[in-house]
Amino acid sequence: MCSWGELGMAFVEMGGRRVVLLCVVLGLCGLWSGVEGEVVSEARCDELGFTGLVLCSDCDSLVEYVKDKELEADCRKCCAEEFENDLSKMKYARAVLEICLRKVMFYPNIQTFIDEKLSDFPEVSVKYRFGAPPKLIMKDEKGSQKESIRIDNWKTEQIEQFLKQKVISEASL
Repeated sequence: MCSWGELGMAFVEMGGRRVVLLCVVLGLCGLWSGVEGEVVSEARCDELGFTGLVLCSDCDSLVEYVKDKELEADCRKCCAEEFENDLSKMKYARAVLEICLRKVMFYPNIQTFIDEKLSDFPEVSVKYRFGAPPKLIMKDEKGSQKESIRIDNWKTEQIEQFLKQKVISEASL
């Protein structure tokens, strides 16, 4: 693997051919990951902090506030294109709100949802798992996990609205 010192030396030696050399050197070093359309594993996206259903429009919003090209590239590798017909119509049979019992007090909106709104959603259960970040695990009718969506910064109303749109209620059957 190349070191950053070798990379810097390559810039100085080659002068005007920096861009081409940069691509070659980064490719050889295994550091280049900004290839258009590249998708990385869900585990790698989790490590990068892009968990759950990250839409590419979310990356556009991120770029407006955070001027970091590397972060944008990572976001784009982990995002899902928005297809109005597919995503807006996707429904789930049930959901599990997973969170660490010790951390729930640090998420007042989620605590409020659990205390005051959860009873309105019989298809939604709460699972306390040590160290788990707050997320909604969306399941199909067989109980298989289909999506995992981080809800760290969601307001109570957003959780409620999302579940009304995405979980098939027993009343509607």
